[in-house]
Amino acid sequence: MAISPGPLFLIFVLGLVVIPPTLAQDDSRYTKFLTQHHDAKPKGRDDRYCERMMKRRSLTSPCKDVNTFIHGNKSNIKAICGANGSPYRENLRMSKSPFQVTTCKHTGGSPRPPCQYRASAGFRHVVIACENGLPVHFDESFFSL
Repeated sequence: MAISPGPLFLIFVLGLVVIPPTLAQDDSRYTKFLTQHHDAKPKGRDDRYCERMMKRRSLTSPCKDVNTFIHGNKSNIKAICGANGSPYRENLRMSKSPFQVTTCKHTGGSPRPPCQYRASAGFRHVVIACENGLPVHFDESFFSL
């Protein structure tokens, strides 16, 4: 007894419809991560840098309390989800090597713009959450012990 190609074709078409939104969702979380936390080549790493970058990345309405920018190439950051990362706590990965980072802290006052930030720059290990091999959440950073 031969199966007609109709049911197989239907399963194939349903697979095309269901899979892309899932992949798009993963890509959108990764894109959001990059927007909030990646700046490959920073120009200055002082308070003005923080105020400029936080505004440029739409993190000032309301003023975000703390945000860290990782200064490295995307492939090295992605590698934390694989060979350049170690399991850390629940469902997180810690970078095996430190990254140059700038942490911007809101200096208080109103949560409404204009926002003022204090910059803290250094080399730190970063802790991120990954989904499907992509970073999707920045958790923390710390100096090596």
